[in-house]
Amino acid sequence: MIRALWTSASGMEAQQTNLDVISNNIANVNTVGYKKSRADFEDLIYQNLRDPGVMSSDETTVPTGIQIGLGVKLSDVSKTFTQGSLIKTDRPYDVAIQGHGFFKIELPGGGEAYTRAGNFQIDPEGYLVTPEGYKLSPNIQINDPQTLISVNISENGKVYAVRNSGGTQTTEEIGNIKLYRFVNPSGLQAIGQNLFKQTPASGEPIEGDPNTDGFGKLAQGFLEASNVNIVNEMVNLIVAQRAYEMNSKGITTADEMLRTVSTLKT
Repeated sequence: MIRALWTSASGMEAQQTNLDVISNNIANVNTVGYKKSRADFEDLIYQNLRDPGVMSSDETTVPTGIQIGLGVKLSDVSKTFTQGSLIKTDRPYDVAIQGHGFFKIELPGGGEAYTRAGNFQIDPEGYLVTPEGYKLSPNIQINDPQTLISVNISENGKVYAVRNSGGTQTTEEIGNIKLYRFVNPSGLQAIGQNLFKQTPASGEPIEGDPNTDGFGKLAQGFLEASNVNIVNEMVNLIVAQRAYEMNSKGITTADEMLRTVSTLKT
């Protein structure tokens, strides 16, 4: 009975973590480029009261044995990098990735991060930056805004500035947006602000041009929505709640059995 108390307690703790993960998914249902998380669990060690295969007589063995599990624990919380829906915004600096790949971002003070969120803006110096002001890498700078008519970004990452110079319309290539992918994107470290950092588990970044060699293509004027399915998350929320309740019932039942034992008279 004491064993049941601790086993059920581990189940309640696991479902609390599961609820935390699901709640974070629901909270980020409208976050650009957000990738949903999933909590995975594994069973704890077993107490072997009788090992499978031990001799039960001189000629026979036990087929199954007796193994009592001691509960559950969290094994990992992993990101699911499936494609999110594309939302049309018509903003020239909104760029969505259709397929595999990440944008590379320069962090303040050095360092690099990666993101699927393409809601870029222009800083006072004309650089494409994230909403926090972090520059896209390689840098894309748009100079001479007085003559600028429009900025066009092709599917393969070429950035063109259309200008009106002396009554003549000209088009010049001002940069090339690169994409990066990883052997194990689930091994990336989420650091907030829609950013991920490389880790030994993710592997080294592989650079390439959009729409080539398995990289996704770019869509200007679109944003990639979160890949959270709100209906699935609500179902997961209900399942987690009921599992939590059932584990609490296990504690209550074990407690009632202990109370019965404590009231026995000799």
